[in-house]
Order: sequence, then C-alpha cells, then structure tokens
Amino acid sequence: MPGKDDLLRVVEEKHQRAEIPDFGPGDQVRVHFRVRERTEKGEERVRTQVFEGRVIRRRGSGTSETFTVRRVSHGTGVERTFPLHSPLVERIEVVSQPGVRRARLYYLRERVGKKARVHHRARKTYAEKRAAREAAANASTSEAEE
Repeated sequence: MPGKDDLLRVVEEKHQRAEIPDFGPGDQVRVHFRVRERTEKGEERVRTQVFEGRVIRRRGSGTSETFTVRRVSHGTGVERTFPLHSPLVERIEVVSQPGVRRARLYYLRERVGKKARVHHRARKTYAEKRAAREAAANASTSEAEE
C-alpha cells in the first residue's frame, strides 16, 4: 500500500503547473493575474490584471511555493505575494534578469529612486546553475562508487 508521502506527491504533481519560467530574486517580472470583480448590478466579472515589479523573494516548495513582487506606484511601495502554482496566475513574463547576490531583497524597501535600482551583472542563468549542480552531484556519486 502506498504511503502518505506518495499520495501527497501524486496529488501535488497533478496541481503543479509545467510552464514556469526560470526567475528568482532581483528579476523584473510581469505577472498576469485573474481578478474577479462584482459590478454594482451584482454581476461577476473576470479580468486579467498585470502586476509588474521586482521579485524580492521566492519561498516554499511544491504547490505551496510563493514569490513576492515589489513595485513603487505613485511614490508608495506596493508588495504582492503570489502563489506560484495558482490557477489564477495566468502567466509570468520575465522582463530582465540582473545578477544579485542575495536570496531576500528586503533592503530595497528602504531605498528610494535611483538607489533602489538593481545593477546588471553578467551571470549564469538558473538553468546553467542547475546543470552545474547536477553535474557536480553526478561527479561526486561516481567518485563514491569507485
């Protein structure tokens, strides 16, 4: 009989989305989010709202993974946390990918204007980093087998 972990894994895999772009903290993203509104007449209307900003964190794993996007609107900082695998998130577009050296960019909250910019550095893409990690893991396991 399958264990509880196996059952949870099967259910989670069914609800995870397949077409997630590689992005992380520091990246400028455009999130297309489905919003339900109720009109004055009581009718429900569904529209797509675009939220563009800088990713300041990405946390969790599996279906509970979330990411937080920050933007400055009319001089006020606005942060919004999106569930990565939510059916309400229609798509995520990566606008730019500067190189940052932090996993949490909370320091951007105190910065205003040009100081809040993230500078572009040459960096490896997330796919390249993942491939390098896997190659290193495979090399270490092959050495252990010898």
